[in-house]
Amino acid sequence: MNENNPPKASHRSGRARILLVEDHPIVRLGLAQVLGQTQDLEVCSFADDSHSALRAVGSARPDLIIVDISLKTEDGLELVKDLRSRKVQTPVLILSMHQETVYAPRAMRAGAQGYVMKGEPTPRLLAAVRKLLSGGIFFSEKVTADLLRRQIGGEPVALSPVEMLTDKELQIFRFIGQGRSTREISETLHRSVKTIEAHRENIKVKLGIKNSPQLVRAAVEWAACEERASG
Repeated sequence: MNENNPPKASHRSGRARILLVEDHPIVRLGLAQVLGQTQDLEVCSFADDSHSALRAVGSARPDLIIVDISLKTEDGLELVKDLRSRKVQTPVLILSMHQETVYAPRAMRAGAQGYVMKGEPTPRLLAAVRKLLSGGIFFSEKVTADLLRRQIGGEPVALSPVEMLTDKELQIFRFIGQGRSTREISETLHRSVKTIEAHRENIKVKLGIKNSPQLVRAAVEWAACEERASG
């Protein structure tokens, strides 16, 4: 399949149209092949960042959007928030390598209807896609139970320090763990160095970290834990 020419989709075909927002070409093609082999699903467009995704939503009119959290220059959660602020009601499924217990609640708050780890078997991904297309939501039993407990004020759910970070702080913490400097993060997020430094200070306070070397070490260790969890 040529990803520059995704399969032509038509609602008359009876197949649901899916927009893939993913910045790794091989992953995009693999997902397109998996979805295209079904009788009821097809990929109508690809996007690798928020700008191209927003254009595709308007031109391709998908029935479902699959979004990765880590895009070229943005966070996929910010794209979901942007879609909802623009009154786009198309269901969104987050498909990511990042820990579900940390990111799934954030995805739900942003406006996504489902979350699946990239390491999950194909049948689970397809089940999630069809669940959202039928108007439902798709999160793991553990995440759903934790969210319900928090919502109804029942059994308290202990939050890790990292979970106390805002979405933007967590994104910056992730970038620090990847070895990016403050200036590199500033250029990636199109924010001033001063703004990134302020976020770094907030992260240190929330995580109980005293200095920048400790922050870098904590971020690297957390990134390594995420990689092991996704593997």
